[in-house]
This record gives sequence, C-alpha cells and structure tokens, in this order.
Amino acid sequence: MIRSALMTVMTAAAIKAGRGLKRDFGEIGQLQVSMKGPGDFVSLADKRSEKTIYEELAKARPGYGFVMEEGGRIEGTDKSHTWHIDPLDATTNFLHAMPIFAVSIALEREGQIVAGVIYNPADDDLYVTEKGQGAWGSNRRLRVAQRTELSQAVFGCGIPHLGKAAQHPRFKAELAAVMARVVNVRRLGCASLDLAYVAAGRFDAFWERGLNSWDIAAGALLIREAGGYVSDADGAPDFLTTGSICCGNEIMHRELLALLKNAA
Repeated sequence: MIRSALMTVMTAAAIKAGRGLKRDFGEIGQLQVSMKGPGDFVSLADKRSEKTIYEELAKARPGYGFVMEEGGRIEGTDKSHTWHIDPLDATTNFLHAMPIFAVSIALEREGQIVAGVIYNPADDDLYVTEKGQGAWGSNRRLRVAQRTELSQAVFGCGIPHLGKAAQHPRFKAELAAVMARVVNVRRLGCASLDLAYVAAGRFDAFWERGLNSWDIAAGALLIREAGGYVSDADGAPDFLTTGSICCGNEIMHRELLALLKNAA
C-alpha cells in the first residue's frame, strides 16, 4: 500500500465520509431526497458526505482549491492544488438500496492528477493511487487485464439516464457495435467503481460520456498506474475537460475507440 502523508489524509477523509454514508444507507427510507432534474437525485447523504470531506481536507491542506459535485468550485489561495470530490457516486444506486456506490477524491497539482482514492463503504472496498507509486486495492498491487481478444473480453459502460435523452441514440449505436464483438457488457451505475474495476482487471475496458472531473479523476490515475490507457471517448487526451472516458489495456483501449468511432 501507499503510506505517504498525502494518502493518509485522503483515505482518512474518504473513510470518515464513508462511515456516514454507511449509516444513512441503513436508514434509506428516512432520507430526505430532492430532485436536481429528471433521473438525477441528490440526497441529504450527498451533502453530509461532502461537508465531511471538505472539512477534513481543508484542515489538513489549507489553501487548496476544491471542485465538488454539490458545492461547485471553491478557489484556494494555493492555485497549484485542487481537490476533485464526488461525495456519493451512484446516488441512484444508493437510494434504491443497491450497495454499489463510492466516495471519490482526487488531487490535481499544476494541471495533473497526482493522487486518488475510491472507497465503497458498503463493502469496505478501498482503492488508492499516487503518481509513480502504482495502484492498489485490498492491499495488493493492481494491474489491468492482459486479454487481447475482443471475443474474450467483458466491457463496462455507462448508460445515459432519463435526463440525458439526447444522448440515447448515440449510446444505443455504440452499445450495438460493442455487443457484436465482446463477450458481454456490464453497467454498475457508478463510474468511479467502473474505473477501479478496469484497474483491477475485472473489466477489460470501459466507456461513458457526459461525466464530470470528480467522476473520473481518481479512477483515471488508478488505471494509468495499473498499466492502462485512458483518453476521452473520441481519443483525445483532455478527458477531464470533455467529460467522456475510454480506458483499458493498450489493445482494448485502441479496439474500443475504433468501435465507438465506427458507431458514430
């Protein structure tokens, strides 16, 4: 595992927020829920988790900026460091009592993501990474899957929800192209864990559009430190800006990009 001071700070914040989420998960029927838009929910649990993470990180690293799902951007006095925080990835799963959700924290330094933590408190599943230090999960070093044949591969994907109906035609075309070539496709509904599963070799590749930096920053570094390749879904390197992602080992990443391009 990575035992740096930075990783200690990040994991402590994720685990502390996770304790609150686990408590709320056990009382799902009593949670206060409001609508942000069609198919896009926000709960009191999101806000509690974000407050916990913000307070812990601000105390440990005063002056760093924040980009948060609920709280938006907060500029810090230290312009070279920014936290990217998703306090509850997969809120829909959470609100339907499905134990597939996560806290995701990433640190950007001078434009580069240098550390990440993804934590599912439902099963205590923790993934950590720091640039140059590898990717780790369950106290073991992670490596992306080494499969090279699409006919043996399982891919992950994200499905655009009701509020993203304009994206449905493109997604259906992409899914049809992928389904025709791989063993099968899985959809967890939690982008950060999807990316962690690629890093751990569970998924051979993954793609999704319509994301934000807090959804993918930690997971993208995890994959790269596990020997994988990451771009946006059109092959461009600036996935944190474009909001789409495509990832896998070198061959699967290349093959998936070709499938998505041909489906356009």
